[in-house]
Amino acid sequence: MTRSPISIPHLTELKARGERIVMVTAYDYPTARIADDAGVDMVLVGDSGAQVVLGHDSTVAVTTDEMLVLAGAVRRGVRTAFVVCDLPFGSTEVSDAQAVATAVRFVKEAGADAVKLEGAGSARLSRIRAVVEAGIPVVAHIGLTPQTATALGGLRAQGRTAATAARIVDEALAVQDAGAFALVVEAVPAEVLAVVLPELRIPVIGIGAGPADGQVLVLHDLLGITPGRTAKFVKRYAAVGEAMAAGVAAYADEVRSGAFPAAAHTYAASAEAVDAARAALEGPE
Repeated sequence: MTRSPISIPHLTELKARGERIVMVTAYDYPTARIADDAGVDMVLVGDSGAQVVLGHDSTVAVTTDEMLVLAGAVRRGVRTAFVVCDLPFGSTEVSDAQAVATAVRFVKEAGADAVKLEGAGSARLSRIRAVVEAGIPVVAHIGLTPQTATALGGLRAQGRTAATAARIVDEALAVQDAGAFALVVEAVPAEVLAVVLPELRIPVIGIGAGPADGQVLVLHDLLGITPGRTAKFVKRYAAVGEAMAAGVAAYADEVRSGAFPAAAHTYAASAEAVDAARAALEGPE
């Protein structure tokens, strides 16, 4: 059955009906197609692409132009899911005007349905309001915010102390009041999110934050493509990375042994074509 494109009212309705929202993070055309064909509701073009597909050590390194390339590829792979794009570090920090200009680029150049902004300090709330007032929907992001992880003491869970738990509650309500239509909460104890969740009218997407209105995971993590150790909140649903490595190793073995290519992988030629090729090699009589 063909689905209609997912919209903000549809996402809000899912929350109202108590139906869970499915979001995945993807960074290119083929993985976006896979996610969309699987029926996810939202696709996030995360700045985590800096690490997952560009090989950087942190999200901070990725540029706006690099994110636009990833976002455009994802947009071309998605037919029905709602596409959200991260605004990378450095592209919104200077002023509200800078944030609006960056958000406009993601809508005009990459076809984003919405943008995501990390943080909920006074400046970040101002950015959310400015982008929303410019007519661009915003997804907020609180808890562990990777772009500013250094200030948080590293990539660690938030809301585990009395002070930080109270801050999570305050920030969730503040981004809602600033105009965000949805909220991502990352690496926060489920019990803390459960306190504020009933007070939020907007859909809340959890990642390492326990049950919420929806969940998000990086596609490469949930499919087992990401090498090495992953975050505690990641559950692997497949071992695609192992299958990929085995496939490439088998290919390499057959190339080296001469088993590939076989006759089935080559094109046939007529006897006349072969004779003509030989004649061309021999030259004129």
